[in-house]
Amino acid sequence: MSLVQFPADRRTADIRRCVKALQDLHGEEANRFWRAEMMRFACALREQGVEEAEVSHQAHLYLAAVQMELERAFAEERIDASRRRT
Repeated sequence: MSLVQFPADRRTADIRRCVKALQDLHGEEANRFWRAEMMRFACALREQGVEEAEVSHQAHLYLAAVQMELERAFAEERIDASRRRT
């Protein structure tokens, strides 16, 4: 069993960087960005000697954290837009 020093879902700077990029990208460009991001993420863990099961687990945590941050950002945008209309 490998120890991951910084769990993927707590890498807030990386999560926010991905969210910002994904907010500006659409369609296939967003898909390419995400695939490349996850490939780099997995390769970095493998280079540290992390076992495949843990790489997969951390990738899932990271994906969930990015999705939650995207949802939060979207909700904030809707609230801001609503306030501007009133």
